[in-house]
Amino acid sequence: MEPNKNDRRTQKTKRALRDGLAELLTDKELSKITVREITDKADVNRVTFYKHYLDVYDLYEHIEKEILVDLGLIVLEYGEFSSNGFYRHLIDYVDENRTLFRMVFSPNTTSGLREKIAALIEGLSRKLLSEKYNIRLKNSNIDYLNYYRAQGALSIIDKWVTSDFAAPKDYVIKTVSDLDAHIEKYIGSVL
Repeated sequence: MEPNKNDRRTQKTKRALRDGLAELLTDKELSKITVREITDKADVNRVTFYKHYLDVYDLYEHIEKEILVDLGLIVLEYGEFSSNGFYRHLIDYVDENRTLFRMVFSPNTTSGLREKIAALIEGLSRKLLSEKYNIRLKNSNIDYLNYYRAQGALSIIDKWVTSDFAAPKDYVIKTVSDLDAHIEKYIGSVL
């Protein structure tokens, strides 16, 4: 029973450190954030921080990998959902991880995480379109349209996050889904 308690405690500590860094990144550049600031924000001592991470950059890399893995799983499930279902899943994830996504869309995030997320969406769309229309994965027409599709969806999500989630979640889901459906229809008409 004790190992589970420690595991829950470890997960809670890591979450606090993750959220602490994410909050700090909404106001400061990564290079200007110290371990002390993170541990103060997370209410964790420095020794505990160093049990889990080498430095601020190591913690950031763990956060980025976690987000990309989680979003990758959502993207992999996309084939099982309609456009609306996919965006509901994606936007629910963003909503459940508001602190992290404030960081993702902050100008202080320097790693290109937003572009990596767009690439996930782009890659999925390319794969699904190539299967649906029986065309090659590498197709310059699809490349441009998929880029527009992914960037458009992320721009709406970015607007929602940076406006402090002011619009109702269902409105954002409907807007992204409807626009995506129109883009997919257009893509079908040009292929």
